[in-house]
Amino acid sequence: MASAAEQLAANFNLGSFAKATELKKRIWFTLGALIIYRLGTYIPVPGVDATVMGQLLAQHQGGILGMFDMFSGGALGRMTVFALNIMPYISASIIVQLMSTAIPSLESLKKEGEQGRKKLNQYTRYLTVAIALFQAYGIAIGLERMSSQAGSAVVNPGSFFILSCVVTLVGGTMFLMWLGEQITSRGVGNGISLIIFAGIVANLPHALASLFQLGYTGALSPFFVLVFLVLAAATITFIVFMEQAQRRVVIQYPKRQMGNRMFGGESTHMPLKVNTAGVIPPIFASSVLLIPVTIAGFMNGKAMPGWLSFLGQQLGQGQPLYMAFYAAMILFFSYFYAAVTFNPEETADNLRKQGGFIPGIKPGASTATYFDRILTRLTTIGALYLVAVCLLPQILISHYNVPFYFGGTSLIIIVSVTIDTVTQVQSHLVAHQYQGLIQRSRRGGQNRRIIRR
Repeated sequence: MASAAEQLAANFNLGSFAKATELKKRIWFTLGALIIYRLGTYIPVPGVDATVMGQLLAQHQGGILGMFDMFSGGALGRMTVFALNIMPYISASIIVQLMSTAIPSLESLKKEGEQGRKKLNQYTRYLTVAIALFQAYGIAIGLERMSSQAGSAVVNPGSFFILSCVVTLVGGTMFLMWLGEQITSRGVGNGISLIIFAGIVANLPHALASLFQLGYTGALSPFFVLVFLVLAAATITFIVFMEQAQRRVVIQYPKRQMGNRMFGGESTHMPLKVNTAGVIPPIFASSVLLIPVTIAGFMNGKAMPGWLSFLGQQLGQGQPLYMAFYAAMILFFSYFYAAVTFNPEETADNLRKQGGFIPGIKPGASTATYFDRILTRLTTIGALYLVAVCLLPQILISHYNVPFYFGGTSLIIIVSVTIDTVTQVQSHLVAHQYQGLIQRSRRGGQNRRIIRR
């Protein structure tokens, strides 16, 4: 059998790519949609002073605003129409996904196939509008109260500004949601993931320039910059390995006799990913832990309770308490998300109904226990992997002033989206090759029939 590298080279070559016109159209559509997204991150919200917003974001760069600004590709710092980015849609998707495992009516929709999936997507859109309205209103109220040495963040505060700001931000989020769905259906890759990916990657050149500037000015030694780049490459390699790692559970189907012929008896496998939760645990953990720091930064020590001030100091990035809570919450959200997205009893029951079984394991309760044991072990490995990848950049950020965009969460998002997009491109190339073989075989059959005549 050919090795994985040989198969990859056979599926992905310039000759087959040049002939795949449908794939090229999808890629051009995806690039055009991402360019439109990036242009929108520079269209400002009416009535907001961009200079004041830049100063305020610089003051709160280590808080939750800094993380959201990274995901939005700088749109939040510039307070543009895409300031909320696609984050309300992601929050709504996670909430609907979690509720579909707890509410029987939503769980039944989940099992109805394509029709049920469309209904759940509709609920997700409605919830996205509600979350975006709430966040946009909060941002509008907060903008009116913000000020710096350059003046107030809002030129003409009032009800008209609040209305226009809410409509602009919500409209921007809904447009990005629609754009992401268009990329998914008419382009290559997952549209929502690619929008977040584009926002992070757009700021990587600035982050690299900042890193080299620190080395040039002497703030960081050239040796440390070199070691950091090597460490970043090794971390990316490790992330690629872990994101593709999976445990393949062997599934056997019994032989069945129908008339004089035997059917079935084949053996297949069920892949279980090591990192089942993906990038959700680090995002949730970062969001929760950065809330006290952000509140403390906005209050600037005025009328702030002593416990909140102490908590804000101890939960600052790089502090031991922050590291401990960050690791603990990543572990918690990893187990929680894996528990609500994978039901061992339901999986074992479906397997039993289809006539499949795991060799050496009895169908039913024993199979469910076996799945639960495997999932627990895989989740433990995946959670420890997330902790290691996310804490190492935090140490570099806090002690060596490495740019924020080199965080573990952003690296995992970049690697995961890249792997998914490349996989889809390969799938389109393989489908194109199969179509070419079928067309050639049909033409060959027609030529043979003509010769016989």
